[in-house]
Amino acid sequence: MIRAALPDDLPLLAAIEASAATLFAGTAMGHVVDGPTTAAKALAAGMAAGSLWVAAEPEPCGFLLAAPTAGWLHIQELSVARAAQRRGLGAALLETAMAAAPALGCTRLSLTTDRWLAWNAPFYARHGFAEISPHDPSLPAWLAALPAHAAASGLDPARRCIMVRDA
Repeated sequence: MIRAALPDDLPLLAAIEASAATLFAGTAMGHVVDGPTTAAKALAAGMAAGSLWVAAEPEPCGFLLAAPTAGWLHIQELSVARAAQRRGLGAALLETAMAAAPALGCTRLSLTTDRWLAWNAPFYARHGFAEISPHDPSLPAWLAALPAHAAASGLDPARRCIMVRDA
């Protein structure tokens, strides 16, 4: 079941994200395995904005955090615990965010991700997202700047891409 996050869910989400990150072990993104998880403040802000959803079976085992920004719903994190992966929960969370975008005042969705790992850009492409150049004039400045911010934090800019779709 996909539902809006509740305050009691927030302390559980870091463990879900850390579990999901283990999927990156042995890949070019392996450094995220022991990396930081999404800040509690960002999760609380998403819950307050109505843009944090959890997959619960019945306990939370996945979540999607997005931020409505100037008509865009930007997906900041999508994580499903390893034990709950490959059951369609990530897709269900993504579909929930896409369906909620108009009610949040958003006509477009965006995200940044790894261009080549099968569970990253190819997954989002199967859900209607398309890669777009950070130099595309249709992108707002905050979104176009995200690949540079990722590179500054140590992510390989050649692997990162911006993906967008209409709501």
